[in-house]
Amino acid sequence: MQTPITEMFGIEFPIVAFTHCRDVAVAVSKAGGLGVLGAVAHSDEQLETDLAWIEDELGDRPYGIDLIVPARYAGSDEGGLSVADLVSTIPGAHREFLDELLERYGVPENPDSTGWAARPGDAPFSANRADRQLDIALAHRPVLVANALGPPPRDMVERCHEAGVKVGALAGTKVHAERHVAAGADIIIAQGTEGGGHTGHIGSMVLLPEVVDAVAPVPVLGAGGIGRGRQMAAAMALGADGVWCGSVWLTTEEAETHPVVKDKMLAAGSGDTLRSRSLTGKPARMLRTAWTEEWDRDDTPAPLGMPLQPMLTGAAVDRINRAAHHEGSGAQDLATYFVGQVVGTMNRSRGAGQVVMDMVEEFIDAAQAVAAQLEV
Repeated sequence: MQTPITEMFGIEFPIVAFTHCRDVAVAVSKAGGLGVLGAVAHSDEQLETDLAWIEDELGDRPYGIDLIVPARYAGSDEGGLSVADLVSTIPGAHREFLDELLERYGVPENPDSTGWAARPGDAPFSANRADRQLDIALAHRPVLVANALGPPPRDMVERCHEAGVKVGALAGTKVHAERHVAAGADIIIAQGTEGGGHTGHIGSMVLLPEVVDAVAPVPVLGAGGIGRGRQMAAAMALGADGVWCGSVWLTTEEAETHPVVKDKMLAAGSGDTLRSRSLTGKPARMLRTAWTEEWDRDDTPAPLGMPLQPMLTGAAVDRINRAAHHEGSGAQDLATYFVGQVVGTMNRSRGAGQVVMDMVEEFIDAAQAVAAQLEV
């Protein structure tokens, strides 16, 4: 296959895989796509270790990295406050609600569950933290750095371009895409509301052609609701130069997804997700579970903004995940994770490389079927 994306990165297939798991990123790149490691939850040491491992595994094959620097968040006007600056601003009512929730569901305490609030230094999702991650990334050799929330900062664009690294940015509206291009982005990822994680309100079928028309000739990757070859063919028929997939890798054999959550995903239908602010403070699509239902109650405190919400919930989520393996437990009921509506077709676990090949084969079949309809 030849598209601006395959030519830009020297890959065989225009399939870009967003994943927090280094094994998945490597498997996709080895299969001919482009694995992109999501770094937001990595410590500096973990990121250094994972990037070195990825490069050892891939040799000359390309890979990318995804950072999160939202345009606005608590403390953004000051460049991103430290954890110590922000912890004291978390309301007591929110702490009390979360303590009561964990007690009511019987989630045992765990002294090792500290979460974001106990980490020293800059707050999660802050510009200062992303700067350090970018330092580490550019000391290696990624071919792409993507920013998942808001226009990529000018410093990020300049530093990446000086290093010969392309910059990507996710957009949920045409206006967002135009802003990203104005900021210097080389690739736009047009993500519809069907996608997992942070999404907007517009569906991929409407969003993708709007973005393609607005930013041409800048290459566009279609995202949101794409995990099969027919969906890939649809995205490219709408003008995309390739696809950006995230959810489909969560149930692969290499994925580090919590086993309980992976089982929930394998059993879920496409209607078993919702957009919720309960984990990050910004609307993000995830599995519908007891956790999301509790935060959606009328008598529940509204989720805090980013980064206060993950600082509030980080230790609690860790406690839940550590106890969720107990069958029938409250922790099992609460366990959740980000995933898109494509979860309805994620009903069996495969290797990540096999997912790539299955997508390509189904894409070819779909493209040939459409071409056959044009024959006279």
